[in-house]
Amino acid sequence: MEFDVVIIGGGLVGASLATVLKQSGLTLAMVESQSIPSASNDGWDSRIYAISPGNAEFLAQCGVWQRLDMSRVQAVTAMRVFGDENSEIDFSAFQMGVPELNYILENRLLQQALWQQLHNQDNLTLFLPAHCASLTWQSELSLLKLSDGRELRAKLVVGADGPGSWVRQQAGIQASPSSYDQSGVVANFVAEKPHRGTAFQWFQTHGILALLPLPQQMVSMVWSVNTEISTELLALSPEELCLRVATASQYTLGALKLVTPPAAFPLRSLKLENIIAPRLALVGDAAHNVHPLAGQGVNLGFRDVRALARVLQNRGAQSDCGDTHLLRRYERVRQEDIFTTQLTTDLLQRLFNNSNPLLRNFRNIGLSLTNQFAPLKKMLARHALN
Repeated sequence: MEFDVVIIGGGLVGASLATVLKQSGLTLAMVESQSIPSASNDGWDSRIYAISPGNAEFLAQCGVWQRLDMSRVQAVTAMRVFGDENSEIDFSAFQMGVPELNYILENRLLQQALWQQLHNQDNLTLFLPAHCASLTWQSELSLLKLSDGRELRAKLVVGADGPGSWVRQQAGIQASPSSYDQSGVVANFVAEKPHRGTAFQWFQTHGILALLPLPQQMVSMVWSVNTEISTELLALSPEELCLRVATASQYTLGALKLVTPPAAFPLRSLKLENIIAPRLALVGDAAHNVHPLAGQGVNLGFRDVRALARVLQNRGAQSDCGDTHLLRRYERVRQEDIFTTQLTTDLLQRLFNNSNPLLRNFRNIGLSLTNQFAPLKKMLARHALN
């Protein structure tokens, strides 16, 4: 079976690439190891994303945003960020001249909407659940063999298979992830006080706590802490966890009631010198990992997709969508955004995950001064809106 593009990985990033290439004139295949996600919306998913307005617009152009149950989507109109010595910086959609700063929604909800859009896409062949056995490259094509013996030939392979990317390994792209020695502990709560569409974040010496607004007066917690503390948090009873989070958040939203059991995932940084190789492009977590403190992980992935799709759709007389010169255009476009986001999140994590008294004074003074300088605040916020 021959295709122009084979996408390996059908998560949010891989599925969005297939969707945006619907009218590209390219023949597509997607290989995903999981079955189509269930259409059930029972309960709430503790895996939550903050989607930027720019990416919400992108998903709307793909026909995906319109499929969402908007009663489960919460617009964020303000953000308050606290240092560890009463310093604070706040952002508002009004100050930025935009309707919303971002949208908070469940991973499962967005995944379902993407797969609904893909279901009847004429230029797309789905292989799922399917497992990859081998991947080799030749001068004119890539050859992917599945575990059931089927063979897929493609001009371009896109690795959208996550942080431990099998595709990246097959290509021999060296990756040395560095651990933050932290885990992200997530859970959803009902808050006693209304959040009014405000996202809260506390930079503390022993971790970074975020409470993100959800519909029905709920909030989603992402608490980045060292492994020892994360283990402790997971072992708490629901009542103890609610008390611990309410105390750490200074009862800003009052008492909390647990909705979803807590879970944890390791935090790490991944920086690659190259996100392309001959007849290969990497997108999403296969191309980069960042600390979740700025909520930019999936947004970076969607911006990868937007850039790669533009390159493929505007290839002009270049009929070979896997041509290395063409793919280098994608890599060049993405370098600055990826570098800036990784540098910013790394610096903030190291600055606040530090007990040095001089750094403590510096970070809190800096936070307060930035809050008073409107042009700088707008510059910081503007990038996150894309």
